[in-house]
Amino acid sequence: MAGLTLDAGALIAAERGDRRFWALWERAESRDADVTVPANVIAQVYRGAQSAVVARLLKACIIEPVDGRLAKRVGELCGKARVDDVVDACVVVGAASRRDYIVTSDKADIARLAARMRGVGGIIVI
Repeated sequence: MAGLTLDAGALIAAERGDRRFWALWERAESRDADVTVPANVIAQVYRGAQSAVVARLLKACIIEPVDGRLAKRVGELCGKARVDDVVDACVVVGAASRRDYIVTSDKADIARLAARMRGVGGIIVI
């Protein structure tokens, strides 16, 4: 299994105990796949003590910082795709750079962005 990049919907699914998410997580762990979460996805979802499951999950993930270089690539993708959601665009740009699969609950938005960016391994809808 290639690496995974989680979007906000994936973290919310984890928090809610979604069986599909946790089955995918167990498969990724058993194959020692890298699981990455962009830092701005965490900001979109994390709510302190209410996010205990997410906090535990993040300990096993690679947190991708959003630096100036990544921010420019994200902005370019938003312009090409004519979207304003920089968090979803960040997920797609990062995943494409690693050839990761994206785990999401919103295929339409991610697919629209991924269509404009080479390298995404695929989209897994939970």
